[in-house]
Amino acid sequence: MSALIWTVFRDEGQARPVVAILLHEKLVACANLSVEIQSIFLWRDNIDEQHECGVLLKTHQSLLKDAIERLESLHPYETPAILGWQCSEVGVATDAWLSELVEPGGNGG
Repeated sequence: MSALIWTVFRDEGQARPVVAILLHEKLVACANLSVEIQSIFLWRDNIDEQHECGVLLKTHQSLLKDAIERLESLHPYETPAILGWQCSEVGVATDAWLSELVEPGGNGG
């Protein structure tokens, strides 16, 4: 089954190297970058806003914890917002593709 991870980076240039590592290490199979999103957030008792790059990562549910831990170790933010969840429904082809991440000899989709 599949799982998703959501996080944000300062910009695309900051996101791409981290995504490349996660892909190379086969902790995720895909990343969708929303190059410019507007974030409004509470930080140290102040409301702040920034343009950021949103990243949605797709992985297999069995890799979710490891992928989040690795992402957190690579993320340049002091306190990165990283949210992961298992998907209760997934397309057959998507499930097969993501399962290749955890199968011996799997090469991704």
